[in-house]
Amino acid sequence: MILDVYRKVEKVVLEKFSDLVLNTEVVYSPAGRARKLRINLLDGSYIDVWYSHKKDYSYHWERRSINHRVFRHDNAPHQKWKKVRTFPKHFHNGSNSNVVESNISSDPAVAIEQFMNFVRETIRSKPKTFQAKEIGR
Repeated sequence: MILDVYRKVEKVVLEKFSDLVLNTEVVYSPAGRARKLRINLLDGSYIDVWYSHKKDYSYHWERRSINHRVFRHDNAPHQKWKKVRTFPKHFHNGSNSNVVESNISSDPAVAIEQFMNFVRETIRSKPKTFQAKEIGR
């Protein structure tokens, strides 16, 4: 069940990244289904974690209101990113058009820890990219 995945991810975030996290909440659809996990960060930005029953996912860090940047690991099979070695997995590194390879784990508990470590390093002004190789736009 997707809610179980969100609770597992939430537990990792609250236990290991309390220095970054203001609060978390599972966002539900009008039909009562768990749609995503929202992680509100102390700096005013937020992360949305989304999973589907088909193993689709997205780890989206929204910072456009702070510094016009967005970071997202996802596995949506957009043909535009077909040249990415890890396709359909890819990472939007700072913008929707700057896409590089994604080596994030397929295990949600490990993946959120990898992503939150990236967030921590970025907030501390020591950006880390998962891959430096850009793919043609």
